[in-house]
Amino acid sequence: MSNKCIRDAKFEETGFSYTMSLIEGKYKMTILYCLEEYTVVRFNELQRYLKIISDKTLSQKLKELQADGLIKKVIYPQIPPKVEYSLTERGKSLMGVLDQMCIWGENNRVESL
Repeated sequence: MSNKCIRDAKFEETGFSYTMSLIEGKYKMTILYCLEEYTVVRFNELQRYLKIISDKTLSQKLKELQADGLIKKVIYPQIPPKVEYSLTERGKSLMGVLDQMCIWGENNRVESL
């Protein structure tokens, strides 16, 4: 049996650290959850779902998720432009982790009195 020593640990090289780097932040997990639940969603629909989020912040988070390969953006050539977001296969593969978080939350939620 080997003893692990924290002084030799490199947290940034762990799978946990990598996963968190993709989903950390105020809105990313909620955006992913929304796309899992509703499959294909337009920008304004996401904005209404998230309630209080600026255009700039939502646009930034969507670009980050797209750059990480978790969501895809489809632009339809029409006026006004129609833009839809959905999960990529890579994004879908992350949903098991988020589903487990939801299950844990449901099982451990403390009801208000």
